[in-house]
Amino acid sequence: MDVKTADRLAVVSGGGTGIGRATARQLAEAGCRVVVLGRRAEPLEQTRKEVDAAVGGPRVIPLAVDLTDPEQVARAAGAIAALGPVDVLVNNAGALVAAPADDSLAAVAEAWRRGLDGNLLTAVLLTTALLGQLRQPGGRLVVVSSAAGQRGGAGAHSAGPYAAAKAALHGWAFGLARQLGPEGITVNVLAPGYVAETEIFGDGWSEEFHAAKVADTLVGRAGTPEDVAGAIGYLASPAAGYLTGQVIGVNGGAVMGS
Repeated sequence: MDVKTADRLAVVSGGGTGIGRATARQLAEAGCRVVVLGRRAEPLEQTRKEVDAAVGGPRVIPLAVDLTDPEQVARAAGAIAALGPVDVLVNNAGALVAAPADDSLAAVAEAWRRGLDGNLLTAVLLTTALLGQLRQPGGRLVVVSSAAGQRGGAGAHSAGPYAAAKAALHGWAFGLARQLGPEGITVNVLAPGYVAETEIFGDGWSEEFHAAKVADTLVGRAGTPEDVAGAIGYLASPAAGYLTGQVIGVNGGAVMGS
């Protein structure tokens, strides 16, 4: 089956940088119109310029929205509804959270709420808002998690609320797969490992940290946003209609199995 289907509508959260930008390009090259969502308008506009230039036409629609805010999510869903049924929804938004300001329980609670809001609630709100707009049958829902959600966090870069929120996405997605399967909608989780060219693994980490992450793989290199986007492209395609309820690792072998 040809994975390209012209003029499908895709929605990608966290679409302004890294994996989200690469995914927008992957889906646009497959013929999709792509709505990219994120809090910052400037990176979204850069995604639009880069992807449209690469595919030779207007395919990307940027929409700035704070996905932790229910009212903003509802407005964004209304704007997306005007574009037609949603064929592909990629929940990619997420971020590391600063450590608690001190050792008090209040500071711990505040940091955890920010972590769960940014990495879990964003996906829940956006998916809930768009659930009635997903194409039946044929809709594709992809949730971007993390290897930290499979093996736990280690160190400041993935411990605590980040790893916990990513793990929570798995159980939530399994429930959605059961719920939406009879409607012909697939739901899968993609769990990237070390992907160097992202904001999470960008500036601020030592050379020793990067070297250790590469050494943890079996292939001897860091992942790229394009590695992850390629896997998302397949999960989002018409060819993937019999694949649902799965956690798929894209991690160079750092985590084997599920």
